[in-house]
Amino acid sequence: MTDNDDGEQQMIEANTTARAQRLKALHEAPEILSVVNVWDAISARTVAELSETKAIATAGHSIAASFGYADGTMPLDVALDGVKRIVDAVDHPVTADLDDGYENPAETIRRAIGIGVVGANVEDRLRPFDEAVARVQAIISAASDEGIAFQLNARTDAIARGGDRPIEVSIQDAIARGRAFLDAGASLVFVPGAMTREVIEPLVEGLGHGKLSVIGAPGALPAAELQELGVARVSYGPFTQRVALRALRDLASDLYGSGVVPTDTPALN
Repeated sequence: MTDNDDGEQQMIEANTTARAQRLKALHEAPEILSVVNVWDAISARTVAELSETKAIATAGHSIAASFGYADGTMPLDVALDGVKRIVDAVDHPVTADLDDGYENPAETIRRAIGIGVVGANVEDRLRPFDEAVARVQAIISAASDEGIAFQLNARTDAIARGGDRPIEVSIQDAIARGRAFLDAGASLVFVPGAMTREVIEPLVEGLGHGKLSVIGAPGALPAAELQELGVARVSYGPFTQRVALRALRDLASDLYGSGVVPTDTPALN
């Protein structure tokens, strides 16, 4: 490796370290962190250009759809290729949706950090409790070895995959798993399906103020209300891409009729 290569690698590592610290500060701030999920370089740049944007979050579902895969079936190499394009396109900290961490979650995180990712969602898919905690521990250990303040938004599917069991049982399961994830070193606990006050309030009480992450699915509470309840972070998953695709579909339908491209169309690409 040449001196120039060494200098470039050191610069990349220093940049990754700084971005990780920025994301950590955003997670620990009293204000809720809203991250608008993106799926490729141009969607990332479009969101990054907004003054309100503090961090970039990828949507695994949306990246998979862009490459022609169903959610949860995208190979790791494809996922990391998609995420790297986003990291390289922006100056903001990037937190990536990495499904369940794949076969070897520690190695997945090492590879993600290697391309500049400083945080991740990794889901437990309601694996047995001890196995789920062990996978979180492996991720935290790997990130620690890389020497950055990696921000794991540890996802539990206790509610999303709770099936027919009473919601109270799923909430308590989410709290038990979430506490164990936090004890293992996770920064936040992501609980899809937590959309109402009746569900969010006991989760915040059980996990701690500023430790819960939720998804802003259609019908969810506004960000200001989530902040009031003690939620640390809200993201929007595949819904941002769905809105964009609806706009494309509606324009295409209009163009097949008598329509023309609107004159006020901005040159965002």
